[in-house]
Amino acid sequence: MTESTGVLASRTEWQEFSRAHSDVEALDAFIIDVNGNTVGKRLSVADAEKVFTDGVQFSSCALIADVRGLGHNVQGMGGSDGDPDGTALPISGTLRTLPWARPSIAQVHCSMRHAATRETLWFDPRVILAAVAAKCRDAGVHPVIACELEFYLLDPARRADGGIALASLPGRGGPPRRAANLSMDAIDDSSPFLSGVAAAAAEQGVPVCGAVAEYGIGQYEVNLRHVADPLLAADHAVLLKRIVKGVAQSMGMLASFMAKPFARQPGSGLHVHLSITDEADANRFGLPGGELLLQQAVAGMQALMFDSVGFCAPSFNSYRRYLGPFVPKSRDWGHNNRSVAFRVPAAHGAARRVEHRVAGADASPHLVVAAVLAAALHGIAHGLSATTPVEGRVQADFDRAFPHGLQAALDRLEQSSLLAEYIPARFLQLFAELKRGEYAVLIEDLFIPEFDFYL
Repeated sequence: MTESTGVLASRTEWQEFSRAHSDVEALDAFIIDVNGNTVGKRLSVADAEKVFTDGVQFSSCALIADVRGLGHNVQGMGGSDGDPDGTALPISGTLRTLPWARPSIAQVHCSMRHAATRETLWFDPRVILAAVAAKCRDAGVHPVIACELEFYLLDPARRADGGIALASLPGRGGPPRRAANLSMDAIDDSSPFLSGVAAAAAEQGVPVCGAVAEYGIGQYEVNLRHVADPLLAADHAVLLKRIVKGVAQSMGMLASFMAKPFARQPGSGLHVHLSITDEADANRFGLPGGELLLQQAVAGMQALMFDSVGFCAPSFNSYRRYLGPFVPKSRDWGHNNRSVAFRVPAAHGAARRVEHRVAGADASPHLVVAAVLAAALHGIAHGLSATTPVEGRVQADFDRAFPHGLQAALDRLEQSSLLAEYIPARFLQLFAELKRGEYAVLIEDLFIPEFDFYL
C-alpha cells in the first residue's frame, strides 16, 4: 500500500493472486469509513474479477454513516440526494487472504470514487489524511508514524441484563479475575490468540511488532512498527483491528475497541507515535537541534488538542475513558511520563519521538493521525513554544478548557478556524453533524440506572 489514494490494482494482480490461492471462495471488497470501520461487500470468487475491471458499486455515503452503518443525511448526502452509488476501486498491493476465515476468503482494500468521473471523494477520511500529509511534505516535514491500540477480549454472549463479561481464554477454563499489567503469565495464557494475530498480520503485511497485557483485566495492547507514510500507518491500524476481531471470533471470543467497556476498568486508547525525518531519512528529533523541533511539534499539539477532541473521542462512550487513569485531560507534556497528553518516551537518536495519547481506541485512525500531523505542522511552521515539561504525575482534574462531553467537543471541532487551516471546514462540519445525529438516536433510549434514580 502507498500513501497515494490513486494507485489502483489491475486485473492481472487478481489473476496472479487467484492462481496462487486457488482455494479462495470469496472476496471482501471494503472501504474505510469515518469511524475507522471496514464496510463493503463480500463477492463470490466467480464475480471477483469484475472488482478489478469495473469496481464495486455501493453507496458512496457509506463513508459517512454512523457506527451502525446508518446514514443521517449529513449536508444533504445519502438522503436528499437519493443516496447515489459510488464505485469502490481496489488499491494495488492490498489483496490478501484472511487466515482466520473458513472457508478461505480474500480481501482487498478499495478507494471509493465518484461513479461517473472516478475521482476521489472529498469526504473520504483517507483523502483528508493524504491532503494533510501532502501539506507536511510541501513544508519539508516528513512524518514517521506508528499506532498502538488497546482492546478487551469479551465473551460474545451477553448477560441477561444486556451487559458484557470477559472472555474465557482458550485452555484457561474461565475468564481472568485480576489485573495482570505487563504479566508474562497473561501473555502465555493468551498465546494462541496473540500468535493467531501475529500470523494473520504477517500474511496481510501489517507490521505488528509486540503485544502486552494492559492495566485492565482482560485488556491487551498490540503495537505496530513505524512507517514513513502516514496513510499507510493509519491503514495498518484499521487492518489490525479487523485482524484482532477476526482472530478473536475464530476462537469464540469478541474483541472490543470500545473506549470504555467497563465502568471501573481502564479505557482503551489509540496512541500515535510521531517522529520527523530529513531528506536522508534521519530522525530530526535525534539530531543536533532536534529538541527545539520536537518542542515545536509538541506546542502545536497543545494548541490544537482541545479543538480536535471531537476526532479523538467521537462517541458518547468515549468520554467515560477520560474519567480513568493515565488518560490526559490537560495539554501537559513531559519526558518518560505516562500521565501527560504528549509523552516523549525514554528513547534517543533514531528512536526519538512524541507519543500523542489523547485518542480512544474507538476513534478513526485516519482522522486522529490527520489531526496529529496538522498540529505538529502548525507548531513547526509557526515556531511555537511548548510549556515547561511536567515532572511527576499530572493531577486527574480536567483542564478548564477541555470540552466536557461530546456535544461541546463537536461544537469546538466544527468552529475551529485553526484546525480548518489543515482539514477542510466543511469536513469538520460534516463530521460534527454526523456524530450529533448518532448521539441523538442513542440518547432516545432509556438507560437502566435511570430507573434506579428516577422511578
